[in-house]
Amino acid sequence: MPRIERKYMAHYLDAAKPSAVPGTPSYVRLGKDLEEYSPEMSAEVEKSKNICGETSVLLSGYEKSGSVEPYYAEKGDPLFERLQEIVDGMLVLDDCRSTLVDVHLWEEATEGAYPAVRWDVVIEVSSHGGDTTGYQIPFTLHYTGARAAGTFDPSTKTFTEASA
Repeated sequence: MPRIERKYMAHYLDAAKPSAVPGTPSYVRLGKDLEEYSPEMSAEVEKSKNICGETSVLLSGYEKSGSVEPYYAEKGDPLFERLQEIVDGMLVLDDCRSTLVDVHLWEEATEGAYPAVRWDVVIEVSSHGGDTTGYQIPFTLHYTGARAAGTFDPSTKTFTEASA
């Protein structure tokens, strides 16, 4: 069975500003200038050993997060505008919430839409500035745990939640 090329696991971040019309996302694909995006699962694991020498393992949850570094700012890019708004306003709480859609481009599309999972995330800008290569705004996405399965159409940048 052939390996799946990295480019077929796509990540689209909603760059809509908190002041935008609710329910109208503006998805931007992550990846330009990124050599790697690998969200860390950070599992919460407890291990205990009983007197019989048996080990019990309890995996109770995950604290998933992913670092986007470098991110080079480009004038007119909706994601740059969103990140700059966080920097300039030192935004906190709900003003840093967004959604991220993981799209499985290796799977078969139905009417142009691929299987996908939408995650609720919080955007944490870690710094801004950079060197002579350009203005950089690296950030981390913290997954809240809330998610929905569905499909995503890359041509229209539309997520459709699966019916229950």
